[in-house]
Amino acid sequence: MRFHANNPMWVSVPLENKKRIKAVFTTRHGGVSAPPYETLNMSFQKADITEHVLENYRRISEDLNIPMEQMVLSSQVHGSTVRVVEQRHCGMGLLKKSDIGDTDGLITAVQGIALVTFHADCTPVYLYDPVKNVIGLVHSGWRSTLLNITGKAVRIMKESFGCKPENILAALGPHIRKCCFEVRRDVYEQFTQTFPNMQHEIEPQGEGDKWKINLSGIIRKTLSDEGLAENNIQDICRCTVCEKELFFSHRGSKGRSGIGAALLMMEARQ
Repeated sequence: MRFHANNPMWVSVPLENKKRIKAVFTTRHGGVSAPPYETLNMSFQKADITEHVLENYRRISEDLNIPMEQMVLSSQVHGSTVRVVEQRHCGMGLLKKSDIGDTDGLITAVQGIALVTFHADCTPVYLYDPVKNVIGLVHSGWRSTLLNITGKAVRIMKESFGCKPENILAALGPHIRKCCFEVRRDVYEQFTQTFPNMQHEIEPQGEGDKWKINLSGIIRKTLSDEGLAENNIQDICRCTVCEKELFFSHRGSKGRSGIGAALLMMEARQ
């Protein structure tokens, strides 16, 4: 792993079967982007220099031994669309124009394809069925969490590939955690209406009109509701806001930062 000033370019995400799976989340270190995107910005949707973002991908590609030609990038809109991608999609969003449209979740059964989603506080959810050899990667911000995008991804894995929920492994990467995810009444009411049985994941803040929400707890519950075993759901337990010097954080930087990336790939069998 490449380091910059003692900071890693990426952290590993706890999915089992590491010999077959690469599951990582990039940090903000080791790239070439200038402020306020310093340095490892992975998003072309920021006002960054395109050549700098491409160089950041080249460095990650080299460090992880994942060819850029095998990466598939999503165009995220905080929705609930999940798409299945195939070999023909490789390089889309990075080296060639994408035709998969706006999507916040990617699924594939093709070994060697690296799924990529973008995050600067939103929750990355990594899914892997080691029996059917299917992976999924989801961008679950608070809006997509309300739309249960993670549950939808599991259902697509079941319907498209015959995956059984009890075989699926899941992991939650770095994201804004309850300690830092403070919301006002409009968002609070959306969560209480959508998840009426999960009040224990929502905590009022003093006497003011503010609440803190545990996105990871809600996402874990949506996964278990789809049939995943509790002991198959892992959480890296790292907050992007608390660790804003290591990870990009929209809230921690007041909207002036780059974007990190989640990457998930099945190694091709030898």
